[in-house]
Amino acid sequence: MLIAPSLVGWLLFGAQAAGVGILLARVTGIALIALGVACWPSRNPFQAFLGMLTFSSIAMLYLIYVGANGWAGPLLWPAVAVHAGFAALLILMWQKERPAPLATT
Repeated sequence: MLIAPSLVGWLLFGAQAAGVGILLARVTGIALIALGVACWPSRNPFQAFLGMLTFSSIAMLYLIYVGANGWAGPLLWPAVAVHAGFAALLILMWQKERPAPLATT
């Protein structure tokens, strides 16, 4: 979905994606990567946070890329700001809730 959205669309639905469909398919690919990060087997209690942080960060970067290349609708830059805000809040929450290292005696 991220690299070849037209190929995936053709393989799944028998039609190729075009225009804004490719952009939305790539955001879907980013969401699938983030879901994989969130569901990865781990002993880390913050794995879901990492998945949400992955999605917000990569989606923000992709939307900046899209806007820089001229595909800017009226809500593109507010969406970038929302994803940046979510990423910042997740990082702050992760830093606050992370357990302190054990002291050695």
